[in-house]
Amino acid sequence: MIALSEIDTFIVDVPTIRPHVLAMATMRSQSIVIVRIRDEDGVEGIGEGTTIGGLSYCEESPETIKVAIDAYIAPLLRHCDLGRVADTMRRIGQNVAGCHIAKCAVETALLDMMGKRLGVPVSELIGGGRVRDRFPVAWTLASGDTGRDIEEAERVMGERRHNIFKLKIGKRAVRDDVAHVAAIRRAVGDRGSVRVDVNQHWDEAQADLGMKLLEDAGCDLVEQPVAKGNVAAMARLSAKHVIPIMADEALHGPADAFTIAAAGAARVFAVKIAQSGGIMPAYHLSAIADAAGVGLYGGTMLEAGVGTAATAHLCASMPSLAWGTELFGPLLLTEEILAEPLRYADFQMEVPTGPGLGIALDEDKINFHRRDRVTPRLHVVAEGA
Repeated sequence: MIALSEIDTFIVDVPTIRPHVLAMATMRSQSIVIVRIRDEDGVEGIGEGTTIGGLSYCEESPETIKVAIDAYIAPLLRHCDLGRVADTMRRIGQNVAGCHIAKCAVETALLDMMGKRLGVPVSELIGGGRVRDRFPVAWTLASGDTGRDIEEAERVMGERRHNIFKLKIGKRAVRDDVAHVAAIRRAVGDRGSVRVDVNQHWDEAQADLGMKLLEDAGCDLVEQPVAKGNVAAMARLSAKHVIPIMADEALHGPADAFTIAAAGAARVFAVKIAQSGGIMPAYHLSAIADAAGVGLYGGTMLEAGVGTAATAHLCASMPSLAWGTELFGPLLLTEEILAEPLRYADFQMEVPTGPGLGIALDEDKINFHRRDRVTPRLHVVAEGA
C-alpha cells in the first residue's frame, strides 16, 4: 500500500506570444492547472489539467478543474493505494462524474510517480511500451490575418521546427475562410501540409460547401466541421467527400471512439488525454481507432510542458501515428514553466527519456505566474476527509 502524503493544486497564468484566434474565443493567455501529489515515501508526481478559453470550449474551466481535484478527488486519494493507478482511477470514476480534465491531471501525476518509483519513462507503462522516440509536430496558424500567418509559416519552416500547419477557421463566411486557407496553401506549396479546424462552427450545408472548396484548394484534413453530437452529419460528409474529417470535440473516451468508428463518421481521430479523461483511456481510444482503420493524430488542449510531455509519452506508445501531432502548446507561451524545455528539432518533437514524465518544473517561473502568487506550499489532506 502506497499512501498519500500531500497534494497541492494551483493555477498558473502565462501570456501567449500572440492572440490565438479560435472560432469560439480569442486567447491571449493560457491558464494551467498543476497538481502535485506526494506519497508517504516522498516521491512526487506532477500532472496538468488545461482547457481552451475557459468555459467557451468545454464544460470544464481552470477553476472547476481545481475545485474538482481539491474538493472531490483529493479526499478519495487518502483511501487509495497510489501504486495501483488503474484501480485508483476506477474508484475516482465511480465517485466523480465527468471532470475528464481533472481526472487526467490526477492520473498523469500518479503515472509520473509510478515511473519515478520504477525508474522508467511513463511511455513504458502504456500498452507494450514506446514504439517511437520522436514524431512530427504541427503548428497552428491562428492570427486570423493571411499575410501574418504566411510570414509565421515561413519563419517556422525556416527554423526547421514545423512543416505541418493547422488553420483555425469558422468565424468568417465559408468562402472567405477558404480563400484565407487557399492563399496559405499556395504559399506553403509542396513544402508542407495545410489542414483546418472549424471547431464545430459549420452546419451541415456549410460543411458540405466548405469541404468541397477546401479539397479544391489542396487542404489535407478538416477537423470537427460540425457539432460534436451530430455524428450522422459527420458520417454523411465523410461518405461524400474525399478530404478526411478528423473527430475532435466529439471524442470523450473509448465509448465515443467506438460509436464514431462504427458509424464511419471520421477517418482520423484527434487523441487528447484531457478530453479522454487520462493517458490510459486515450490509449484505449487509440487502440479502437487502430482496429477500425481510423488514422491517429496526437491532439492538444494547448497544454504547457507537463501536459505536453504526458501526451508525448502516449504518442510514443500508440500503435500508429499516421497524421503526426500538434504538441506545440509550450511554444505558444511567452514563458517556459519547465526547468528544461521539451526539445523540438528537424520538424519533430523528442519524447523525454527520464523516469516518469522525464520533466521538472521551473520553480521560479511557477512562483511568478501562480495565480495566488504565494510560495508553493503542499497541504495535507485531512484524515477521514
